[in-house]
Amino acid sequence: MSDTTGPADVAAAGAEKAAATTTMDVDGDADGKAPAAPAAAAAAAAAAAKPAPAPAPAAPAFELPWVEKYRPQVLRDVVGNEDAVARLSVIAEEGNMPNLILSGPPGIGKTTSVLALARALLGPSFRDAVLELNASDDRGIDVVRSKIKMFAQKKVTLPPGRHKVVILDEADAMTGGAQQALRRTMELHSATTRFALACNASSKVIEPIQSRCAVVRFGRVTDEQVLRRLLAVARKEGVAYDDAGMAAVVFCADGDMRQALNSLQATHSGFGYVSEAHVFRVCDQPHPALVAQMLRACAAGDLDAAAKGLRSLWAKGFSATDLVGTLFRVARNADAGLLGEYLKLEFLREIGMCHMRLADGVASQLQLAGCLAKMCKLSAGQGGGGGASGQQQQQQQQQQAAR
Repeated sequence: MSDTTGPADVAAAGAEKAAATTTMDVDGDADGKAPAAPAAAAAAAAAAAKPAPAPAPAAPAFELPWVEKYRPQVLRDVVGNEDAVARLSVIAEEGNMPNLILSGPPGIGKTTSVLALARALLGPSFRDAVLELNASDDRGIDVVRSKIKMFAQKKVTLPPGRHKVVILDEADAMTGGAQQALRRTMELHSATTRFALACNASSKVIEPIQSRCAVVRFGRVTDEQVLRRLLAVARKEGVAYDDAGMAAVVFCADGDMRQALNSLQATHSGFGYVSEAHVFRVCDQPHPALVAQMLRACAAGDLDAAAKGLRSLWAKGFSATDLVGTLFRVARNADAGLLGEYLKLEFLREIGMCHMRLADGVASQLQLAGCLAKMCKLSAGQGGGGGASGQQQQQQQQQQAAR
């Protein structure tokens, strides 16, 4: 009996359980699947009601150095060296560019001028037809044999009468072997390629290369031209400044436009205001007013006061080269009320001799003190005047030298 009725009872119980489960799902029990759609809709509505998250702040854009931002792109915008720029402008108009050597101090527009010349000659082909190398890094003979030679052999479509241009910056740093190899490359590819070598001293370029090039000499930019350019940049950048601050920037630059713009940007970024004190803190040069006090003490024959000023500047950490360089510039620009003409020339001679000894490696405070002592002796010997007595003393020295 139990064997016959057991399975039926189990089946009936399973059917009843299934029916109960179906009834619970339809009625919307907590374990059922039917209410899932309303719950999802409610969650979506709540999410939509929430305010959207604020966008992430954009990464700050790093500003270009003002030297690059305001670098002239055409020859007429180059500041200073009007004669040299006029020669390059004539070359740009005629279109026949010779091999060039551009020599002069740093920061006066040599590389900028030759790049502007290349843009004027080549136009849209500038990117493909110009090879610019810094000879301070790439100065070995392998560079001449690989990069320069391969570029000279490359086929480039150019307007009629135009040539590819190879610009070697700081060419006086190239080794002797590289310059010899460059001489041969200039000869072989003279029909398709022109070379422009920028250097600080043309005497360090070998004679065979100098004879193949037209030398264009650049000088330092005048203080008025530097100041005019600084004021134009300051207006465009919204720089707050005073007249003494701009004069300090011009003094520290000493005709170097690159250094002037870098000093202006560094002072503006560091302090927000270009003043005399801020500029000398950024440039880290001896203050010319303190150096002028030393010079005034030497003109009066007061060695103790001059030596005290020297010790004060030396204790601040200035090098001997910085001190003698600033002393030279202050003496050169001194007015007649501070130094007579003869005394100024004698002071400049002594400062120059001291600078030569410092360049030889004897960069000590003793050399500077000796220079001040000699200047005090010169001033005391002619009573601080520097007039007829100084000329008589010079004539006596010449007569003794002739004997």
